[in-house]
Amino acid sequence: MIRILIADDHAIVRGGLKQIIATTADIGVAGEAAQGAEVMEKLRTCRVDLLLLDMTMPGISGVDLIRRVRTEHPALPVLVLSIHNEAQVVARAVRAGATGYVTKDSDPDILLCAIRKLAGGGRFIDPKLVDVMVFDTHSSDAAPHEILSDREFQVLHLLAAGKSINAIAEVLVLSAKTISTHKMRLMQKLGIENNAELIRYAIKHGLTSERDRS
Repeated sequence: MIRILIADDHAIVRGGLKQIIATTADIGVAGEAAQGAEVMEKLRTCRVDLLLLDMTMPGISGVDLIRRVRTEHPALPVLVLSIHNEAQVVARAVRAGATGYVTKDSDPDILLCAIRKLAGGGRFIDPKLVDVMVFDTHSSDAAPHEILSDREFQVLHLLAAGKSINAIAEVLVLSAKTISTHKMRLMQKLGIENNAELIRYAIKHGLTSERDRS
């Protein structure tokens, strides 16, 4: 039995995932977590064979959470399940230590295939993302946003998705003042002076999508 920890801050998503997993005989849910700190706590107290992880949850999340999991549980497979299908987001997750990446609009069979492959020691990238990763049109020179810290990159992505400072602060469980500081620093690093330029930059570099802004 492959015992998985489902980490997602939306109860409806967790419920849907449990329904999908319930259709299998070889996969079971060992626990659930709705925020980063809870993920770490559950991993310390539950026997888990695989972490199924959303990239954006309250508190520590995204690549920061993946790195923390990798530090404390270096052999644990981490399968990211996210709405984000941009090459930069996928690449950051993989560099941080994720061993698989699947989008939330994928067929359930893709998700189950990914779980089984990672549990067997393999890696898995959603087939829909392979072309995006392989044929990424960015030049070999590092893009300006590559110098951003992980938190600055996360704030950039959320700003580009149309979220306000207060909304981002709520998502990341940080103060609005802290988010404003991150925004100021990332705009300085990118040479951006206003929100319109930020949106244009994000679109140009494939950091957002129409779905994010809808």
